[in-house]
Amino acid sequence: MKIALAQFNPTVGDFEGNRARILELAREAQSGGADLALFSELCLCGYPPQDLIERPSFAVRNQHELLCLAREIPLPSLVGFVGKAQDNTGKPVANSAALIAPGKILFEQRKMLLPTYDVFDETRYFQPAHTQYVFPFHAEKLGVTICEDSWNDKTFWPERLYERDPVAELVGKGSSIILNLSSSPYTMGKRGLRHDMLRTIALERGIPVVYVNQVGGNDSLVFDGSSIAFTPDGRVAALARSFDEDLIFFDTATGKGDIHPEIEDEFEAAYCALVIGTRDYVRKCGFRKVVVGLSGGIDSALVAVIAAEALGTENVLGVAMPGPYSSEGALRDAQQLAKNLGIELLTLPINDTFATYREILTAPFAGLPEDVTEENLQARIRGNLLMALSNKFGSLVLSTGNKSELAVGYCTLYGDMAGGLAVISDVPKTMVYDLAAFVNRRKPVIPQAIITKAPSAELRPNQTDQDTLQPYEDLDRILKAYVEDLQSPEQIAEECLLPLELVRSVTLQVDRSEYKRKQAPPGLKITSKAFSVGRRFPLAQKFSV
Repeated sequence: MKIALAQFNPTVGDFEGNRARILELAREAQSGGADLALFSELCLCGYPPQDLIERPSFAVRNQHELLCLAREIPLPSLVGFVGKAQDNTGKPVANSAALIAPGKILFEQRKMLLPTYDVFDETRYFQPAHTQYVFPFHAEKLGVTICEDSWNDKTFWPERLYERDPVAELVGKGSSIILNLSSSPYTMGKRGLRHDMLRTIALERGIPVVYVNQVGGNDSLVFDGSSIAFTPDGRVAALARSFDEDLIFFDTATGKGDIHPEIEDEFEAAYCALVIGTRDYVRKCGFRKVVVGLSGGIDSALVAVIAAEALGTENVLGVAMPGPYSSEGALRDAQQLAKNLGIELLTLPINDTFATYREILTAPFAGLPEDVTEENLQARIRGNLLMALSNKFGSLVLSTGNKSELAVGYCTLYGDMAGGLAVISDVPKTMVYDLAAFVNRRKPVIPQAIITKAPSAELRPNQTDQDTLQPYEDLDRILKAYVEDLQSPEQIAEECLLPLELVRSVTLQVDRSEYKRKQAPPGLKITSKAFSVGRRFPLAQKFSV
């Protein structure tokens, strides 16, 4: 049997657009001689639909669109959609896959394992399958699984999350091939983990494993695609591109298929995730153009590079807003970056506006020393200017803060946090430099002065980030251990060979800054634990580690 792995980029709720793309890819699959086309999890409605599922009309539309698709589909295809639950207990809908053929629905399989960790909350919406079914098709007996159903193999995981293993049950019922429809979000290192896990299933069960993943960005999540097929001996027989739509073929009889080039460097993969995540968020939200405040620093430089690649240079407006403490070099670096990228740069000095604010506040601030208040005024003036440009021209503001700053609250509400998308809010500061180095290896567009200068918000004379923060190398090690690995300050201090008092001060800053992060724009998730979906902490609480 020849299987087409159809990897595409759906938009949540765009039934007409998603259905049209499924039909287009199915026709290409038919032209390529496929007997079966395999699509991703919930591709008909887009993933994740979240609380849209709770609207009865959304579930009805899913089922109606599936019938329409079946009438038009040119060859048998497995399609993910929101289907009806198996019975009347619990939730009324199920995360389902349907095998449709021209004019009819041949078979449906519901998802059994519903994840509730990290970014997933599927038991909120779906009723799990009670059992798995094998469906005879051509010379094969299809074992259809949906994403998490393949993530509980006892030979791969030292500790399993679920009692049941759908793959084992399907093999026990005589399945000759495992097909998996997925919408598995990207995080750094996850492509390798998936590869090893699926390969283990193929080897242990002695049957082919075919996996199709969604690609593209939906809100904070980025899906890398990387669809793959393994032969029973664990060999990669077919491999789709990462971070791009693709159609590849796998022949179960010959064990051969299409293998497209793979992104091996993890920094390149992370960069591609940020580009496609930015492009899809901006376009799927109905925008074409973006505004980026260019400070002359490395964070805003990286965001501008990502935006230019994602949307085209003609759709990116850089805005320099020099203030009383901005260095001449900062403006010069911003101008050079804009020239190198080929984007428009608008310069709006804030000195007079800042002076006016200070004059207005002279009486209430009388007798009080200058402090962070005056620094934040400058940041908020800049945020207001960016939002004014956004309102006037219908452009989306991209905020430029990194994960390290956001973690410890080294950012200003309604100032540098203003915007519609926080592009690098899940990128630690040290990784910002790694990504900048990757960018410049391809084409040296970020001026070297931006990379080598000491990071500074330039909100007071001779200011540097290290006046307030620990060296980023130490800070980022502490933050990864605390935020992503959930280690205690004692564990972190011992493993990182850092003073416990220092570690405690950083973790306390993280905890106390939660209220800021709740008000930040959505960010793109690329690490195992981002300050967005998947991390939920109360604001009013007194627990400390």
